[in-house]
Amino acid sequence: MTRSGTGSGKAVLRPQPSEAMRNAVTLSPMTQDDLDAVIAIEQSAYGHPWTRGNFRDSLNPLFDAQCLWLDGELLGYFLAMRGFEEMHLLNITVAPAHQGQGWGHMMLDALSLLSRHEGAQWLWLEVRQSNLRALQVYARYGFKQVSIRKDYYPAGRLQREHAVVMSLKL
Repeated sequence: MTRSGTGSGKAVLRPQPSEAMRNAVTLSPMTQDDLDAVIAIEQSAYGHPWTRGNFRDSLNPLFDAQCLWLDGELLGYFLAMRGFEEMHLLNITVAPAHQGQGWGHMMLDALSLLSRHEGAQWLWLEVRQSNLRALQVYARYGFKQVSIRKDYYPAGRLQREHAVVMSLKL
C-alpha cells in the first residue's frame, strides 16, 4: 500500500529549492525518536493515515525506513519492504508544505539505489487509483502499471478504492 503526496491529485506550485539546499538534505534511517514528526506529517497528508503502530512495526530488519531532513526539519520519509530480488514501496510521503519541490523524486532515487545495493531487480508499489498526481510522478519515474487491486484502500465509511499496482525494473 503505497502512500504518496496528499492523495488529492492536485498540483501545488512551490518555489524549487536551491542546489545548496538540495545538497544540505540528509537521509537517515527512521527511528522511534522520529515517529512523532512522521505521524504529524502522515496525519496532515492523508485522510486515512497510517498509525503509530504501523510505523513502529516497520522499524525492523525486514523493512527499509528512511527520513529526509533539512536543518532539523522532516521533509518526508519512505518505507519499503525487502523481498527476494525485489523491494516493495509501502509509503512515501513529503510534508504538504514541501510538496512539488522534487523531494519525492529525490527519495525515489535513494530508494532505487538502496534497492539495487540490496540485490533487488524490481521495485513494486500500489497507489490509489484516484491519486492522479502520484500516478503521474511514478509514470515519469519509469514505473509501469501492472494491474488493479479492487477495493484495496479504505475510502470512507464502508467504501473502498481500487489500487493501481506498478513496477519498475531496476
